[in-house]
Amino acid sequence: MANPTTTAFDEMRTGSGDVRPLYEACDQWLRGVTQAQLSQKSKEAELLFRRVGITFNVYGEDAGAERLIPFDVIPRILSAGEWQRLSDGAIQRVRALNLFLHDLYHKQEIIKAGIVPASILANSQYRPEMQGVDVPGGIYAHIAGIDIVRTAEDTFYVLEDNLRTPSGVSYMLEDRKMMMRLFPELFRRYSVAPVEHYPQVLLNNLRAVAPDGVRNPTVVLLTPGAYNSAYFEHAFLAQQMGIELVEGQDLFVRDNYVYMRTTEGPKQVDVIYRRIDDDFLDPLAFRPDSMLGVPGLVSVYRSGNVTLANAIGTGVADDKSTYIYVPEMIRFYLGEEPILSNVPTYKLGEKDDFAYVLDHLPELVVKEVQGSGGYGMLVGPTASKQQILDFREQILANPSNYIAQPTLALSTCPTLVEQGIAPRHVDLRPFVLSGKTVTLVPGALCRVALREGSLVVNSSQGGGTKDTWVLQC
Repeated sequence: MANPTTTAFDEMRTGSGDVRPLYEACDQWLRGVTQAQLSQKSKEAELLFRRVGITFNVYGEDAGAERLIPFDVIPRILSAGEWQRLSDGAIQRVRALNLFLHDLYHKQEIIKAGIVPASILANSQYRPEMQGVDVPGGIYAHIAGIDIVRTAEDTFYVLEDNLRTPSGVSYMLEDRKMMMRLFPELFRRYSVAPVEHYPQVLLNNLRAVAPDGVRNPTVVLLTPGAYNSAYFEHAFLAQQMGIELVEGQDLFVRDNYVYMRTTEGPKQVDVIYRRIDDDFLDPLAFRPDSMLGVPGLVSVYRSGNVTLANAIGTGVADDKSTYIYVPEMIRFYLGEEPILSNVPTYKLGEKDDFAYVLDHLPELVVKEVQGSGGYGMLVGPTASKQQILDFREQILANPSNYIAQPTLALSTCPTLVEQGIAPRHVDLRPFVLSGKTVTLVPGALCRVALREGSLVVNSSQGGGTKDTWVLQC
């Protein structure tokens, strides 16, 4: 495969260097500002983000070490038509995944049909405790982040599905506020769809999935606490929705209901937007050493007296080994052809795929099936011989723990770097909200690989973010 850094689709310029129509107004604006001015605005953004506290913790570094996610001041622009296709495809995908989760925890028709193998029940993210449990509206993934990459002008692929506790929406919202503050003159050149109503849409969806009979539900956001890498987002979203941010110690179970401790006494909780992984939710049901969760919560949940968003057991659907079957899920449950394609994927637990991948490691991207944040992966074309040899040993020790994909030529967008404005690789994570309806706010988290030639956009690996502009016409 050709070097992805030289064959990537440039979203701003054609192969001959001409500016694409979508970026003409942005290009004119850029011609009217100097790099020094842009750099100054970038420094202002960093200062403002630091004052607000938009930082994330990096696991494995010194305790309490925090970083700002770098913010790029040049927006990524998508046409209304491009967004419509991405939106339709992401909604279709989440609808199918919710139907799959309901089926998996009930009749398992897709397994009986031979489309998904029964071995999926051995996945560590499959939760037998959820078997036969009916969740409100049949919705398991109330908030889903679908990672999408572009390889050509009209070619988009889904890279992965995030259904457990997807993060990053706070950066979508804060990046937009920052751009409007720093560059109001650029907004006057475009008709950009708003995103600031996301917290209200999210709250409405959470209220819509309250247990039956609850007319004025109390919604809370459950966080692991201030040392979690996404704590800023937890606090931000709770504040924006006007709901309480709670930790496990703030909640308790009594008479098979969940209550929140308040200065006015116990208050019943009906919906919990939880940002804690399954294993830590309830020490009586999962890890007994967990100090983050609420003893007895799973029993209340199984009884239907509280709603958890996202549902327990959603992780089995965003495992990278399950990802392979999503196009067939769409056909099976919806009777439709997938709008967005998967990236071709090799499953190393299968003999032929395993042999091919071992022979082509320098050409492929290899990922742990439950990995995230850019950890536990090998980018073959940019890896050293020693890194490839070391990763090969990891694969040999546990082949079924990995999948592999071609090294995609991720599209590039203009980005402010030390040398000036240069193309850098990007991806996109729109957030799909499921309640009475399935919707997307017209915007997304755009992550950018700031290092030249890098294809890894994750913030934990040095990536930054951009504001995503979806045009209204």
